[in-house]
Amino acid sequence: MSSQVLVYTTDDCIECEYVKRFLESEGIAFLTKNIKDNPEYEQEVQAYGYLGVPVTVFKEQAIKGLTPDLQKLVKAVRDQG
Repeated sequence: MSSQVLVYTTDDCIECEYVKRFLESEGIAFLTKNIKDNPEYEQEVQAYGYLGVPVTVFKEQAIKGLTPDLQKLVKAVRDQG
């Protein structure tokens, strides 16, 4: 179980950019995994139960898109620190 925040993304994904900007504005460090760069990344997204991106993951908690649940994930990241 990783304590790193991951953002699964793809090229030309506006919502992906919004998620990354939101995390940056909250001071949350993250790694990106572009599903077009590696087919395994797309399989990882599917393993979380999603068919598309953006998907943000922290400690096996996966959030699809820019939703209020993403703020809960930010809180979880901060609480661990």
